[in-house]
Amino acid sequence: MSWEDATLPAAARAEALVQAARGRKDLKRLGAWLESHGDEALRQALVDRAARLGVELPEEALGWPGKRLLRRALAREVEAQVRTTPVARDEDFTCRWCGKDVPRAGRTARDHCPFCLKSVHVDDRVPGDRASTCQGRLDPMDVIVQGTEIVIVYRCTRCGASKRNRAVLDVEVPDDWEALVRLSSGVLG
Repeated sequence: MSWEDATLPAAARAEALVQAARGRKDLKRLGAWLESHGDEALRQALVDRAARLGVELPEEALGWPGKRLLRRALAREVEAQVRTTPVARDEDFTCRWCGKDVPRAGRTARDHCPFCLKSVHVDDRVPGDRASTCQGRLDPMDVIVQGTEIVIVYRCTRCGASKRNRAVLDVEVPDDWEALVRLSSGVLG
């Protein structure tokens, strides 16, 4: 346990302490150890590490409980805020490509035009996140059947990314069935 070795530089000890904190149980145990030892140089090294990783801490952070200080030195706050689940966005829009008004689907997020089947590259990592800066046109390239769902395969004309969107067939304004059949290379015919 090199974080206990006072002959090592405080920065190296802080790094060893952070590396040992793999889960909640470790954070609690190591935080309690940090509090019981009152090592100000090690606490300062943890604050410095957090600052290098972009975590802003107030001046009173040196006096925080060990678990809280250690958690900030891990700099997991930004990582924890990254969305990993889809965002349901069911909104009316006007198709940028054919100009028709597209109503909300009502039960699911509609992410493409039901008339021309084109879409806009707006999502980045997670469906509905609207985090992509590309904004290119997503052209439908193929249709595949996955279980009971029909999936439209898209290619972005600007960046070349490939995306997949479920066809929306059971709503008031469903996707154009004939356009889906033309794309399907006989799979739906």
